[in-house]
Amino acid sequence: MAVLFSQNHRPLSWSLLSCTTALALCLVLPAQAQEAEGGFLGTILLDPDYVRARDPDGNAADRINSQYVADAELDRARMGDLKDLFSGIASVSVGGGIPIAQKIFVNGVDMLNLSVSVDGVAQNNRLFHHVSANAFDPGLLKSVRVDAGAAPADAGPNALAGAVVMETVDVADVLAEGQAVGGNARLSFGDNGETFGRALTLAAQHQGFEVLAYGKRATGEDYETGSGLVVEGSAADLTTGLLKLAYESDTGHRFELSGQRMIDDALRPFRANFIADGAPRPLRRYETERNTYGFTYENTQAAGLWDPRIVFGQSDVTIGVDQPSSPALGVSVGKTETLSGKVENRFHIGATDTVTVGVDFHDRTSSYRDDATAPITEESRNVGIYAQARLDPTEALSLSFGMRWDRQEFTGTSGFRGDYDGFSGNLSVAYDVTETLTLRAGVSSVFGGLSIEDNFIFNPAWTYDALEPARATNYTLGAVYDNGTLRVDGEVFMTQIDDARVSSFRANGNGDLETQGYNLGLGYGWQGGFLRASYSYSELEVNGAAADSFAALDLAAPLGGVLAIEVQHNPNGSDFTFGGSIEAAQKYEEIVGFADRAIPGYAVLNLFTEYRPSTIDGLVIRAAIDNVFDKEYADRATYGADFSSLTPLYEPGRTISVTAGFTF
Repeated sequence: MAVLFSQNHRPLSWSLLSCTTALALCLVLPAQAQEAEGGFLGTILLDPDYVRARDPDGNAADRINSQYVADAELDRARMGDLKDLFSGIASVSVGGGIPIAQKIFVNGVDMLNLSVSVDGVAQNNRLFHHVSANAFDPGLLKSVRVDAGAAPADAGPNALAGAVVMETVDVADVLAEGQAVGGNARLSFGDNGETFGRALTLAAQHQGFEVLAYGKRATGEDYETGSGLVVEGSAADLTTGLLKLAYESDTGHRFELSGQRMIDDALRPFRANFIADGAPRPLRRYETERNTYGFTYENTQAAGLWDPRIVFGQSDVTIGVDQPSSPALGVSVGKTETLSGKVENRFHIGATDTVTVGVDFHDRTSSYRDDATAPITEESRNVGIYAQARLDPTEALSLSFGMRWDRQEFTGTSGFRGDYDGFSGNLSVAYDVTETLTLRAGVSSVFGGLSIEDNFIFNPAWTYDALEPARATNYTLGAVYDNGTLRVDGEVFMTQIDDARVSSFRANGNGDLETQGYNLGLGYGWQGGFLRASYSYSELEVNGAAADSFAALDLAAPLGGVLAIEVQHNPNGSDFTFGGSIEAAQKYEEIVGFADRAIPGYAVLNLFTEYRPSTIDGLVIRAAIDNVFDKEYADRATYGADFSSLTPLYEPGRTISVTAGFTF
């Protein structure tokens, strides 16, 4: 891989070089990849192309710039958190060392500005700005896809900067073919914070009926950073659960009901997304609960002109925050809930050509209350009509284009009512110059309407007349070289969001965001192993000027250059798999706005080994050392690292962990 340089043409750092050297010494890679008919010898679980191949639209033009979490990444994150889930994708950054504070950024843009769905059910967006509005348990997920920039029309409304699509595990993912009852169990322990995790999945199927139950509990103590600082309020205290009921007929008609819950209830830092701000503040209790309920109908054997899909669901997030410095307020409670649904049909008009047409809606309500304040709410109702065509006019050319129209009814805290509507359009093109080289481009213009604000700053005295509905424009241009063994890709991107809502308690307001940059990717496979590497560089402007992390709050984050490397190898005939990863970021030297310091760079090495004994079917034991060199660092997407008055939420120092899993 070429050495990566900053804008000042300085290498990433000697710490990155030491991490890379250590990783190479731990993994002796074969000098030449070996390829068999139909692909690599064996299954390369770290290769995201295996996940892409399971996506019915994986070869469509609008998917060619999508990022897929690989099977190995998902499996190793099951007893972890969102940072573990996306650690191998540089263009997706997760800041915050504890789940309640972890916020996701795609190409530098806050995920609040993307359409997010789980099993097709729309998720909520804004909540209290010191916590995450989108915390998920990787243990209950079977697939994750990130569409950055120009998202298709069937991704749903409000896909201003793209979409994140998650699917939870099904019975078929747990049971072997013909197996009636089974499941899996996992135990994990990490010495830094003495975090103990336990998870159990049970599944059964009989004559088309299916039931799946999943539960997980993680508890622990406060962890230490690389410098020995104990991060008070960082102890794990997380409970999650999933229940699914389904029936599928012999002719493919499938009905599915699901419900999931995630609870984090513990003492946390006073402002949960950073350790301190220079003032003596106590820990306070954050009680957070996420729920998602969904119903889905589809025909798994459908073809031709009738391939319907129906999804209805509700998601809600409630957070209660103690106010020890304001006893009269008691507990401040914010709640955001979304009722959503869609009815669509996919017309198969050729071997690979399809047109999807549908209607969707969401009814979103957000509220705030405390012991001294009556409930204050904002509401948004949206109805959309859409169509998306995915066509292959020639063997070399692939097109995806679509349009949607949305109408929004918005109700403000003061009783204000406003109606807004607008069209959105997208176009993605992929052209195979040769059998191994593909050029691609995408563009979209997206109507966003008025977004609901952070409910902890709701003000019943707000006026709304000056607010304008948001509109985003996205551009991507890139190329992919893939010869079946080596994959190299690169793209440049730009996202512009005009009239994004950037209100404060004092007054409502609009602002403009622009992020631009480039992404580079590398995938290389050999017999028994795979390497995945990516580099992402992004810069942002708010209202036409470079912005600090405070000015960009809820819009984007100043990330600069971020690097991710993952590698694994299973020696021929061995029960062991060896691997490791590097997460790194260049020093961010631009000091603007209220920022008063550069954000330091870092390079962190993680190593692991997995043992799958051939004599005990279903058993896997994984030992890992994260942050091998015990670095003190805050992930680049963590809030506040550009302010000397704040102590950011540093990541854990060196952590030795053991995970045992058994499938039965």
